[in-house]
Amino acid sequence: MNVQRRVRFLLVFSLLFVFHCNNDDENASDESSDVETDTGSETATDTEVETDTEVPDTEVPDTEVSDSETDTEVPDTEIPDTGTIDTEVPDTSDTGSPDTTDTGTPIDDLPTAGNPNGRCMVPEEARAYEITTPDHVIGDGTPESCTSAAVVETVALGGVITFDCGPDPVTIQMEETAKIVNNTGPEIVIDGGGLVTLDGMGERRILYMNTCDQNQVWTTSHCQNQDHPKLTIQYLTFINGNSTGEEHEGGGAIFVRGGRVKVVGSRFFNNSCDPTGPDMGGAGLRTLSQFDSQPVYIVDSTFGGREDLGNSCSNGGGISSIGVSHHIINSLFSHNHAIGNGANPARNGTPGGGSGGAIYNDGNTFTLHLCGTLIEHNTANEGGGAIFFVSNNRTGELIIESSHLHDNPSDEFETSGYPGIFVLANGDPQVTDSIIE
Repeated sequence: MNVQRRVRFLLVFSLLFVFHCNNDDENASDESSDVETDTGSETATDTEVETDTEVPDTEVPDTEVSDSETDTEVPDTEIPDTGTIDTEVPDTSDTGSPDTTDTGTPIDDLPTAGNPNGRCMVPEEARAYEITTPDHVIGDGTPESCTSAAVVETVALGGVITFDCGPDPVTIQMEETAKIVNNTGPEIVIDGGGLVTLDGMGERRILYMNTCDQNQVWTTSHCQNQDHPKLTIQYLTFINGNSTGEEHEGGGAIFVRGGRVKVVGSRFFNNSCDPTGPDMGGAGLRTLSQFDSQPVYIVDSTFGGREDLGNSCSNGGGISSIGVSHHIINSLFSHNHAIGNGANPARNGTPGGGSGGAIYNDGNTFTLHLCGTLIEHNTANEGGGAIFFVSNNRTGELIIESSHLHDNPSDEFETSGYPGIFVLANGDPQVTDSIIE
């Protein structure tokens, strides 16, 4: 009996031992499976992050911006709806895509604001003004409420101004020039939300600011060099402005003297100013006397953009200035024309003008810095189909970075080796990662 009991005991003990070992193996297998699942989840998460931040190679323009610059400078909102960007700079002036809403729905059939291939970083001070609560709103939600009178009255109030004209694009025919009053800032913002066009109807300038105009209130004893108002024009379209014959010359769409001004995400179509005159210019924008020689910023904006929409003036079909620096970022100038003749100073027997098809800069010490900007199909009857840049004391600097200039004929003169450019400056233009042809 003792032997039988021992056998039975050993048999039961063996069975319990086997059962216990099998159970431990299953637990170990479950724990191993849990570890593998967690690791797989982490790997998937890492892959998603890399996909979100990666910029496809096809989106790098032929201006040869480095990969590091492209990664940090290309916000998602700047990638065109077409999905990819050709490695060659496209003819955006003729086939410019329309502006779109956040849903991708085209808002009109006009060229988009800015150079879609522009990839330059925008400095903080050059960016659009972030609006939380506007001081004034033009309109009550209907197109009919957005009138010329409402624009003129509200602009004179200053502060931060927006529009509420309904969900669709609206064109406001300006029956009077809107004028900034100099003591209504110091910050003045006019934001069209990408839906508002101000139309000068070919009869008048659209927007005016002048710190030295007593009618608009003097606020300092040194109006030619004061820090206010600080005017920001953003997400607006200016069309058919015309300052021909105005007391303050140039600036078919916008004239600014004094304070500071920047233009963001805006468009300028078919604006004009006096057709002749040696220093007359700026069909889209004319600037003078910026505070402490700080630059005018022009960002993500279009001047012209299509053959039937080009701006024209004696000089500076797009923009013109005297003694003012400009930093022009990710913008487009095309089909603009300097239509004067006789140059500056005017040759005997001529009215003068005809230089700077897109850009006219004259004066002493100032800088023109282009980055990510496309300038094409502009013309000048005299010099500088693209750019006329004359620093009289040869201290000014012309900087061209990650930009493309081509097909900008100068009928009479330009600087050798720089097609479409006439430059007298502190040495040669500083050109990097750009094409000039």
